Amino acid sequence: MSIEDNKKLAQEFYAALDRGEFDRMDEFCHKDFVFYSQVDTPKPGVSGLIDSERPSFEAFESYSFALKQVVAEGDKVAAYLLFEGKNHIRQLGVMAPHNKDLRMSVFCLLTFKDGKIIEKRAHIDGADALAQLAAG
Repeated sequence: MSIEDNKKLAQEFYAALDRGEFDRMDEFCHKDFVFYSQVDTPKPGVSGLIDSERPSFEAFESYSFALKQVVAEGDKVAAYLLFEGKNHIRQLGVMAPHNKDLRMSVFCLLTFKDGKIIEKRAHIDGADALAQLAAG
């Protein structure tokens, strides 16, 4: 696949996540897919991605996960996204629901193989997210 093909697939992947279409992740992810939510915490398979991402999105009454910028080179696509969750209504990791909103930037690096995403590495500022959702 070309760099442009990889960018297009990344855009479609994030559009599906934005719509909460977790049942479509197999369309985008390689059979050997691994998600790293932090440096050394691999979550293998599409199920690892869904089990990690779905609770974060569903912790809010509504959310948007807008892709703001995509840069690609070789088999890599870097994506800058903006997550905006409205009304925190469910447990999110260690954070109990407090009906607050969350707005945070997300950086992801995708690696492609055989026309699909084989690896996703994500980075967020967890301290900022906790501060926004903390009771006060």
